[in-house]
Amino acid sequence: MNGWIIWGSAALLYGLFRAWYDNWRGALTRDEIAAYVRQLDGRSDTTPEALAAVRAFIEADDGRDFLMFNIVKATQAPVVDPRSGDMVPGVTLLRRYASAFTPVLLANGGHPAMIRRKIGGYMDSWATEPDPGWTIIGLMRYRSRRDMMNLIVNPRFAAAHPDKLAGTLATFSFPTTPMGGLYIGPRLWLALALALAAALGHLALLSR
Repeated sequence: MNGWIIWGSAALLYGLFRAWYDNWRGALTRDEIAAYVRQLDGRSDTTPEALAAVRAFIEADDGRDFLMFNIVKATQAPVVDPRSGDMVPGVTLLRRYASAFTPVLLANGGHPAMIRRKIGGYMDSWATEPDPGWTIIGLMRYRSRRDMMNLIVNPRFAAAHPDKLAGTLATFSFPTTPMGGLYIGPRLWLALALALAAALGHLALLSR
């Protein structure tokens, strides 16, 4: 019976994880899209082109999760802190922005999938602008386009956005969908980790 408890607990933990990690609500409805668009109206912290891209993206919602590719050129020189008015390094503001952004991302079923610091110049490029000095690239996992919009309109995220603007010299981002690769997401590696932990626990129980 104790073995069943071990495996049942592992299955319960995985079920709870999938209840949080997966999108169970399907694609956005027309009413939801209209409500989000109304909340985006008048936003001064982005461009009309970006707002149009967001609207087109949510109108084409397929209900699936996705990874957002981000590339950033951080401000290395001191800039004015939007809160205190003091001069602080731009990267300090980006770290503060990340500390506010990440909890909201996690609360909406997302997480950083990959964050990397640039360590060299372009190795292969054509028909593109010269390297402006990118600093960081990141892949952020979003559970759904609904969750992305919940983050965008979240007051905590909006309050932290001035830190991103002050700490960033240049940036762009766009959503991506899988084509191939060896990336193993949490659905698989967590299942394997829980199965291994349950198997080891069961073996330990049997060896008593």
